[in-house]
Amino acid sequence: MTPKDKKRAFSVYLYLGALFITSLVVSNLIFQKFFYWYPFGDTTIFGAPLFELSVGILPYPITFLITDLISEIYGKTKANQVVTAGIFASFFSILIIYVANEAPAIPSSGIDDETFTKVFALTPLGVLASMLAYLSAQYIDISIYHFWKRLTKGKMLWLRNNFSTFTSQLVDTLTVVALLCIFGVLPWDKFYGLVVSGFIFKIIIAFLDTPLLYLFVYIFRRRFNLKVGEEIRLD
Repeated sequence: MTPKDKKRAFSVYLYLGALFITSLVVSNLIFQKFFYWYPFGDTTIFGAPLFELSVGILPYPITFLITDLISEIYGKTKANQVVTAGIFASFFSILIIYVANEAPAIPSSGIDDETFTKVFALTPLGVLASMLAYLSAQYIDISIYHFWKRLTKGKMLWLRNNFSTFTSQLVDTLTVVALLCIFGVLPWDKFYGLVVSGFIFKIIIAFLDTPLLYLFVYIFRRRFNLKVGEEIRLD
């Protein structure tokens, strides 16, 4: 790879990392709003509401697509580095929100203290729950992805993409909903419905993003002349 290509590959890696961190932080900031997953509406099973989701789930699957893409093209180490950067960014966002919440609003402020606190007061607990789930899920996702990549010798991209995502998303959904219930952010009667709804939603998204992963991997391999299973070394 020429120095020019290596520089361009590094730039793409930075942009992917930026998309990953943005999706992660935003999902933690907006999680308190819930909606019904159209077209299912108000559906129940065994008395538990299904297809009731937090809007925080919408950007979150993007993080798994990006880590799978980085794992495929740049390798396990670079994928883990992005995950670690996401942890730092999320905890830094907690600090910023805490300081902003403590600063008293002036009379002419468009948002008063009560409104700001109502919207953001639970965010640190949400971020903490999300980070504990995120730590386990993302590292599991990357480890399983590379396990299947080694086993299939770089072939069967759909297999490692979906198998790694299914397992990690189940861990993530169970952990984050359980912690939010334990912290008192959500009532326990929502646990079953949110876990089932969230996992089904993430599985469907995982199936849908598989063609996108194939497309992006194809573009990378064509642009940087990579063989199947070959990775770009940025070090």
